[in-house]
This record gives sequence, C-alpha cells and structure tokens, in this order.
Amino acid sequence: MEAPMTTANTTTDHAVIRKWVEARKGHPSRVKGAKQGGILRIDFGEPEENLEEISWDEFFAIFDENELAFLHQEKTEDGERSRFNKFVSRN
Repeated sequence: MEAPMTTANTTTDHAVIRKWVEARKGHPSRVKGAKQGGILRIDFGEPEENLEEISWDEFFAIFDENELAFLHQEKTEDGERSRFNKFVSRN
C-alpha cells in the first residue's frame, strides 16, 4: 500500500520556503491594511486587489516576528505540482 502523495510539510527554513515559492512562480505578499506588520500570503499572480507585494527580507522579518511556520504541499493527489500553502503557529 502506497503512502498518499498529498502529505504536507512544515518548515521555518527561509531557503526552503523561498525555493518552494519561486518554483511555483509566486512572490511574497501581505494583506493590505492588516495590523501587526501584516498577514502574509504567497501571491501566484491571480488578481487579488487586497494583496501587496513585499520583499523577501520584509516577508521573513514578519514571518519570524510572528513565530510562524510554513505548511506546504509538494504534489497534488494526481501528481501535479501543488500550490497549497498555509502559515501556522510554530507552537
């Protein structure tokens, strides 16, 4: 019996996060007008007016300040490259 291909990984490694995002042609962003530095998102280019692009330095400053971890999926159930991601608490 094979393990499901849809397992998600969690990391706090900046290089791993940046590589995953860039491999999917995404870029760091945050929700406009959010308090406490911002609510982080990965923008894949679909029109979302509430997102503003930020630098990787700013992105990781907010990421670390809020003690976040990056939950992400490599492949979808049918083997395609997945864009699924979520920011979760490190605790």
